Amino acid sequence: MSVIKVFLGAVVGLVLAMGAVLAQSGEKLLIIELKDGPVIIELLPDVAPQHIEQITTLAANGEYDNVVFHRVIEGFMAQTGDVQFGDREDGFNLNRAGTGGSSRPDIPAEFSSVPFKRGTVGMARSQDPNSANSQFFIMFDDGDFLNGQYTVVGQVIEGMEHVDKIKRGDQNRNGAVSDPDRMIRVTVRD
Repeated sequence: MSVIKVFLGAVVGLVLAMGAVLAQSGEKLLIIELKDGPVIIELLPDVAPQHIEQITTLAANGEYDNVVFHRVIEGFMAQTGDVQFGDREDGFNLNRAGTGGSSRPDIPAEFSSVPFKRGTVGMARSQDPNSANSQFFIMFDDGDFLNGQYTVVGQVIEGMEHVDKIKRGDQNRNGAVSDPDRMIRVTVRD
């Protein structure tokens, strides 16, 4: 019996120690469930605090659940996050997906020196640099031409192989996707 108590004590100690390490790291993670598996994104609140607050609030409210990847360009990126027109279960309109946002206000640009590389997550916007709202994109490849022009919000740290399986769009239609894949569920973990 005492061996079991010692073992259980060691397990509890290990779990507490791991929790303390994770808490110290301060990582804020966005977890996206795709058809092929989870994608874990490390968010960068020190780089783009207003954008991270917006994304995490939308995710916590379930607004990203069932939202499609409406624009996917081979060798470039997969864009999603139109909670107004891209939600397959609420207000879905594929012809308008990519033109909507959330009920929250747009966010001022938070450009940084963090480069756009494979797995980088950036905020989509219109021509106005201060128009980001809910839409974001995940890079398939490096995109130096975006550096300093779009806000970086995170980096895929696990599951990029699942991102690579997202259905691609029509190159002749700026990546518009017919019968697009979706984010099944999006959650936040501190």
